[in-house]
Amino acid sequence: MYDIKKIYKAISVEAAIKHLESDPSSLIIAGGSDILIKIHSGKLENCSLVSIYGLDELRGVSLQDDGSIKIGSLTSFSHISENDIIKKYIPVLGEAVDQVGGPQIRNIGTIGGNISNGVTSADSASTLFALDAKLEITSSRGKEIIPISEFYIGPGKVNLNNGEILTSIYITKKNYENFTGHYIKYAMRNAMDIATLGCCVTCRLNDKKDIVEEVHLAYGVAGPIPMRCPKTEESIKNMKISFEMLEIFGSTAITEVKPRTSWRASKEFRIQLVEELGKRSLIEAIKKSGGVING
Repeated sequence: MYDIKKIYKAISVEAAIKHLESDPSSLIIAGGSDILIKIHSGKLENCSLVSIYGLDELRGVSLQDDGSIKIGSLTSFSHISENDIIKKYIPVLGEAVDQVGGPQIRNIGTIGGNISNGVTSADSASTLFALDAKLEITSSRGKEIIPISEFYIGPGKVNLNNGEILTSIYITKKNYENFTGHYIKYAMRNAMDIATLGCCVTCRLNDKKDIVEEVHLAYGVAGPIPMRCPKTEESIKNMKISFEMLEIFGSTAITEVKPRTSWRASKEFRIQLVEELGKRSLIEAIKKSGGVING
């Protein structure tokens, strides 16, 4: 049973914003894979909803004139993983969202909803952090672009005020050109489970493929919100690829995270995963760039 007081089906972004402003207690619903669970469990009793799921203007992936990749916030996980632009330029994002739930969830679940939910375990979140994604927030004041690092403000909380809607996600050319990436999700089950820890690494090698010129490392469930590890990234920048480099990468990563103990895993186990998954993700990203680890 779903305890819903009323639902308004928006015919445009502008109409959705006006309705949200006129009824500050109303909540946005898109695919519904997250919010309907909360309603069914009694966490959102007698709620009012504004459905934006019918707004096709918020769907799709496109390459912009400046080389940025634009992803509409209502683009489903399955459309992202199957999109030719994603496959060509940022396949790591398609690989990450392919690990969300089962096929039915990936068909209705949207990337905007996944990150707007605010949970640190969202499979798309750590990869978008590694890609240094920019988010377009639309309100009655117009459009504003913010880095994804400013979007998450606490456990389950994001920087969206009343009357504001996440409308697009942008990946700039400088954050994907000549980069390769790898995402690893560790979960208690092989499929349809929330991540115990998620890790994404993207890297760019030199022309000889023996030096890491730049690396981005991001985690989910390693802290209260998804996070980048800037000190770890700097620790191996312009370093020759070696097993020693991998050890530096893993040992530095554990100094930047703040995991907690939960029923899924202890803090100590998550710290172990941070070190191991960081190294494994980097190895795979290097391999995808044509690099080899030679000791």
